[in-house]
Amino acid sequence: MSTPSAHARGKAKRAMSVQQALEWAFRIEKAQLELPPPSDIEEEGFGFGLEYVLLQRAALGCKVDGGQHKIGCYVHEDAEVIAATVAGVPDNLGGKRMAIRLAELARAGLTPDWMPGAVPRCLPVDMKRNRHGDRATSEVVGHERVLIKGKWRSVEVRACPVRFSPDQKQIDGARRAYEDWWQALGWVRDGLIEGRMLRDVEISAAMPKSQPWLGQSSGGAPRNGLR
Repeated sequence: MSTPSAHARGKAKRAMSVQQALEWAFRIEKAQLELPPPSDIEEEGFGFGLEYVLLQRAALGCKVDGGQHKIGCYVHEDAEVIAATVAGVPDNLGGKRMAIRLAELARAGLTPDWMPGAVPRCLPVDMKRNRHGDRATSEVVGHERVLIKGKWRSVEVRACPVRFSPDQKQIDGARRAYEDWWQALGWVRDGLIEGRMLRDVEISAAMPKSQPWLGQSSGGAPRNGLR
Protein backbone atom coordinates (compact mmCIF):
# COMPACT_ATOMS: atom_id res chain seq x y z
CA MET A 1 0.00 0.00 0.00
CA SER A 2 1.32 3.44 -0.90
CA THR A 3 1.83 6.20 1.62
CA PRO A 4 0.33 9.67 1.07
CA SER A 5 2.36 11.69 -1.42
CA ALA A 6 3.97 15.03 -0.70
CA HIS A 7 1.52 16.64 -3.11
CA ALA A 8 -1.44 15.22 -1.21
CA ARG A 9 0.01 16.43 2.10
CA GLY A 10 0.68 19.89 0.65
CA LYS A 11 4.45 19.61 1.20
CA ALA A 12 7.10 20.81 -1.21
CA LYS A 13 8.78 18.23 -3.40
CA ARG A 14 12.34 17.19 -2.67
CA ALA A 15 14.68 18.60 -5.34
CA MET A 16 17.39 16.30 -6.70
CA SER A 17 19.71 16.13 -9.67
CA VAL A 18 19.13 13.07 -11.84
CA GLN A 19 22.32 11.43 -10.53
CA GLN A 20 21.20 12.01 -6.94
CA ALA A 21 17.76 10.64 -7.80
CA LEU A 22 19.21 7.44 -9.25
CA GLU A 23 21.43 6.92 -6.21
CA TRP A 24 18.46 7.51 -3.92
CA ALA A 25 16.24 5.09 -5.86
CA PHE A 26 18.73 2.24 -6.26
CA ARG A 27 21.01 2.69 -3.24
CA ILE A 28 18.64 3.95 -0.55
CA GLU A 29 15.24 2.67 -1.66
CA LYS A 30 16.67 -0.57 -3.13
CA ALA A 31 14.55 -0.28 -6.26
CA GLN A 32 15.05 -3.09 -8.76
CA LEU A 33 15.61 -2.82 -12.49
CA GLU A 34 12.77 -4.46 -14.40
CA LEU A 35 14.18 -4.98 -17.89
CA PRO A 36 11.76 -5.78 -20.74
CA PRO A 37 12.06 -9.19 -22.44
CA PRO A 38 13.97 -9.40 -25.76
CA SER A 39 11.96 -8.07 -28.69
CA ASP A 40 12.25 -11.38 -30.58
CA ILE A 41 10.40 -13.26 -27.80
CA GLU A 42 6.64 -13.48 -28.09
CA GLU A 43 4.86 -11.27 -25.60
CA GLU A 44 2.33 -13.92 -24.67
CA GLY A 45 3.06 -15.34 -21.24
CA PHE A 46 5.41 -12.53 -20.21
CA GLY A 47 2.83 -9.90 -19.25
CA PHE A 48 3.50 -6.19 -19.36
CA GLY A 49 6.72 -4.53 -18.25
CA LEU A 50 6.85 -2.30 -15.19
CA GLU A 51 7.18 0.83 -17.31
CA TYR A 52 3.92 0.05 -19.14
CA VAL A 53 2.12 -0.59 -15.85
CA LEU A 54 3.40 2.69 -14.40
CA LEU A 55 2.26 4.63 -17.44
CA GLN A 56 -1.19 3.07 -17.30
CA ARG A 57 -1.54 3.78 -13.59
CA ALA A 58 -0.48 7.38 -14.14
CA ALA A 59 -3.08 7.76 -16.89
CA LEU A 60 -5.75 6.44 -14.52
CA GLY A 61 -4.58 8.61 -11.63
CA CYS A 62 -3.54 5.58 -9.58
CA LYS A 63 -0.60 5.37 -7.20
CA VAL A 64 2.16 2.82 -7.52
CA ASP A 65 2.20 0.13 -4.86
CA GLY A 66 5.44 -0.07 -2.89
CA GLY A 67 7.01 -2.88 -0.90
CA GLN A 68 7.48 -5.19 -3.86
CA HIS A 69 11.24 -5.62 -3.53
CA LYS A 70 12.21 -4.55 -0.02
CA ILE A 71 11.05 -7.32 2.29
CA GLY A 72 9.22 -5.79 5.22
CA CYS A 73 9.95 -2.26 3.98
CA TYR A 74 8.26 0.27 1.76
CA VAL A 75 9.80 1.03 -1.65
CA HIS A 76 8.93 4.60 -2.50
CA GLU A 77 6.72 4.87 -5.57
CA ASP A 78 8.99 7.53 -7.06
CA ALA A 79 11.93 5.12 -6.80
CA GLU A 80 10.01 2.58 -8.86
CA VAL A 81 9.16 5.21 -11.47
CA ILE A 82 12.85 6.14 -11.68
CA ALA A 83 13.86 2.48 -12.04
CA ALA A 84 11.25 1.97 -14.77
CA THR A 85 12.56 5.00 -16.65
CA VAL A 86 16.14 3.71 -16.46
CA ALA A 87 14.95 0.36 -17.81
CA GLY A 88 13.65 2.15 -20.90
CA VAL A 89 17.01 3.53 -22.11
CA PRO A 90 16.81 3.23 -25.93
CA ASP A 91 19.14 1.03 -27.93
CA ASN A 92 20.90 3.98 -29.56
CA LEU A 93 22.07 5.04 -26.07
CA GLY A 94 23.13 1.57 -24.97
CA GLY A 95 19.81 -0.13 -24.24
CA LYS A 96 19.75 -2.80 -21.53
CA ARG A 97 23.52 -2.77 -21.01
CA MET A 98 23.48 0.94 -20.29
CA ALA A 99 20.41 0.60 -18.04
CA ILE A 100 22.27 -2.00 -15.97
CA ARG A 101 25.38 0.21 -15.85
CA LEU A 102 23.36 3.22 -14.70
CA ALA A 103 21.75 1.17 -11.94
CA GLU A 104 24.99 -0.48 -10.80
CA LEU A 105 26.87 2.81 -10.59
CA ALA A 106 23.97 4.42 -8.73
CA ARG A 107 23.83 1.54 -6.21
CA ALA A 108 27.54 2.00 -5.55
CA GLY A 109 27.30 5.80 -5.44
CA LEU A 110 29.91 6.08 -8.19
CA THR A 111 30.60 8.10 -11.31
CA PRO A 112 32.34 6.29 -14.22
CA ASP A 113 36.12 6.44 -13.98
CA TRP A 114 37.25 8.76 -16.79
CA MET A 115 40.88 8.41 -15.67
CA PRO A 116 41.40 11.94 -14.31
CA GLY A 117 44.89 13.28 -14.85
CA ALA A 118 45.95 10.22 -16.83
CA VAL A 119 48.67 10.67 -19.47
CA PRO A 120 50.60 7.97 -21.33
CA ARG A 121 53.89 7.21 -19.56
CA CYS A 122 56.86 5.47 -21.13
CA LEU A 123 57.92 2.61 -18.82
CA PRO A 124 60.33 -0.33 -19.09
CA VAL A 125 58.69 -3.61 -20.00
CA ASP A 126 60.54 -5.31 -17.15
CA MET A 127 62.78 -4.42 -14.23
CA LYS A 128 65.43 -6.36 -12.36
CA ARG A 129 66.99 -5.69 -8.99
CA ASN A 130 70.53 -6.20 -7.78
CA ARG A 131 72.66 -4.83 -4.96
CA HIS A 132 72.96 -1.53 -6.80
CA GLY A 133 69.18 -1.06 -7.05
CA ASP A 134 66.50 -1.44 -9.73
CA ARG A 135 67.45 -1.40 -13.39
CA ALA A 136 65.46 -1.67 -16.59
CA THR A 137 65.92 -5.00 -18.35
CA SER A 138 67.64 -4.73 -21.72
CA GLU A 139 67.93 -7.14 -24.61
CA VAL A 140 70.32 -7.66 -27.51
CA VAL A 141 69.09 -5.99 -30.69
CA GLY A 142 72.22 -6.39 -32.83
CA HIS A 143 76.00 -6.47 -33.00
CA GLU A 144 78.55 -3.91 -34.09
CA ARG A 145 82.29 -4.10 -34.79
CA VAL A 146 84.24 -1.45 -32.92
CA LEU A 147 87.94 -0.65 -32.69
CA ILE A 148 89.15 -1.10 -29.11
CA LYS A 149 92.84 -0.54 -28.29
CA GLY A 150 93.82 -1.15 -31.87
CA LYS A 151 91.75 -4.33 -32.25
CA TRP A 152 88.39 -4.84 -33.93
CA ARG A 153 85.90 -6.45 -31.61
CA SER A 154 82.25 -7.49 -31.93
CA VAL A 155 80.07 -5.97 -29.23
CA GLU A 156 76.40 -6.35 -28.40
CA VAL A 157 73.99 -3.50 -29.04
CA ARG A 158 71.37 -3.55 -26.29
CA ALA A 159 68.12 -1.67 -25.90
CA CYS A 160 65.46 -1.39 -23.22
CA PRO A 161 61.99 -2.49 -24.41
CA VAL A 162 59.35 0.01 -23.31
CA ARG A 163 55.59 0.20 -23.04
CA PHE A 164 53.12 3.03 -22.53
CA SER A 165 50.86 2.80 -19.49
CA PRO A 166 48.14 3.80 -19.60
CA ASP A 167 48.16 3.97 -23.38
CA GLN A 168 46.08 6.52 -25.26
CA LYS A 169 43.52 3.90 -26.32
CA GLN A 170 42.76 3.12 -22.66
CA ILE A 171 42.31 6.79 -21.81
CA ASP A 172 40.14 7.46 -24.87
CA GLY A 173 38.05 4.36 -24.14
CA ALA A 174 37.41 5.40 -20.54
CA ARG A 175 36.32 8.85 -21.65
CA ARG A 176 34.05 7.54 -24.39
CA ALA A 177 32.40 5.30 -21.79
CA TYR A 178 31.90 8.32 -19.52
CA GLU A 179 30.33 10.30 -22.37
CA ASP A 180 28.00 7.37 -23.19
CA TRP A 181 26.92 7.25 -19.53
CA TRP A 182 26.41 11.02 -19.51
CA GLN A 183 24.20 10.89 -22.62
CA ALA A 184 22.05 8.12 -21.12
CA LEU A 185 21.81 10.00 -17.82
CA GLY A 186 20.58 13.06 -19.71
CA TRP A 187 17.94 10.95 -21.44
CA VAL A 188 16.70 9.67 -18.06
CA ARG A 189 16.66 13.23 -16.67
CA ASP A 190 14.62 14.54 -19.60
CA GLY A 191 12.19 11.62 -19.38
CA LEU A 192 11.58 12.13 -15.67
CA ILE A 193 11.10 15.89 -16.06
CA GLU A 194 8.82 15.63 -19.09
CA GLY A 195 6.90 12.62 -17.76
CA ARG A 196 5.77 14.49 -14.62
CA MET A 197 5.10 11.17 -12.88
CA LEU A 198 7.12 11.78 -9.71
CA ARG A 199 5.00 12.72 -6.71
CA ASP A 200 7.51 13.57 -3.98
CA VAL A 201 10.71 14.19 -5.95
CA GLU A 202 11.48 16.99 -8.40
CA ILE A 203 14.32 16.46 -10.87
CA SER A 204 16.48 19.51 -11.49
CA ALA A 205 18.30 20.27 -14.74
CA ALA A 206 21.72 19.83 -13.07
CA MET A 207 24.06 17.30 -14.68
CA PRO A 208 27.64 16.19 -14.06
CA LYS A 209 30.13 17.80 -16.43
CA SER A 210 29.93 16.29 -19.90
CA GLN A 211 33.73 16.30 -20.37
CA PRO A 212 35.31 16.90 -16.95
CA TRP A 213 38.80 16.26 -18.32
CA LEU A 214 38.73 19.47 -20.38
CA GLY A 215 40.50 22.36 -18.69
CA GLN A 216 41.43 20.27 -15.65
CA SER A 217 44.84 20.07 -14.05
CA SER A 218 46.58 16.73 -13.53
CA GLY A 219 44.97 16.55 -10.12
CA GLY A 220 41.62 15.70 -11.72
CA ALA A 221 38.13 17.06 -11.24
CA PRO A 222 35.69 16.90 -8.34
CA ARG A 223 33.45 13.83 -8.43
CA ASN A 224 30.20 15.59 -9.19
CA GLY A 225 31.09 18.95 -10.71
CA LEU A 226 28.03 20.52 -12.32
CA ARG A 227 27.77 22.35 -15.59
